[in-house]
Amino acid sequence: MNNNLKISEIINSDTAVSTSDGNIVYNSIETFLKDEKTVFIDFEGIKYLTTAFLNAALGQLYSNKYSSEFLNEHLKIRNVTKANASMFHMVVKRAKEYFDDKEGFKDSAESAIYGD
Repeated sequence: MNNNLKISEIINSDTAVSTSDGNIVYNSIETFLKDEKTVFIDFEGIKYLTTAFLNAALGQLYSNKYSSEFLNEHLKIRNVTKANASMFHMVVKRAKEYFDDKEGFKDSAESAIYGD
C-alpha cells in the first residue's frame, strides 16, 4: 500500500470541507500509523479547505492515541498553501488543548452557551 495519501483522490474532490470526508481521510491515515509507518498527506489540487475537515482528518489523531512526538515523526504534510498552513497550526493546537482537558473545554462551552 502506498504511504502517499493524495487527499483529492481519497475524497474525489478538490474541496476538503466536510467532516465526513475528513473521517475518510482519518481512517486512511490510521491504517499506516497503527503500524507505526510514516504517512505523507498530499494536499495538491485542493482548492478549498476548512477546519471542520482538518479536525476530523487530523485533529482526532491527538486524542491521546498518539503522542505529538509520534505524529511529528510519522505524519508528513505536503503541498499546503501558505494561507492554509496557519489553519493546520490552529487545528493541531486546539486538538492538543482539547484532548489534554476535555472537561475544561466542556465546562467552558457550557458556560459560554448557558452562562455561569
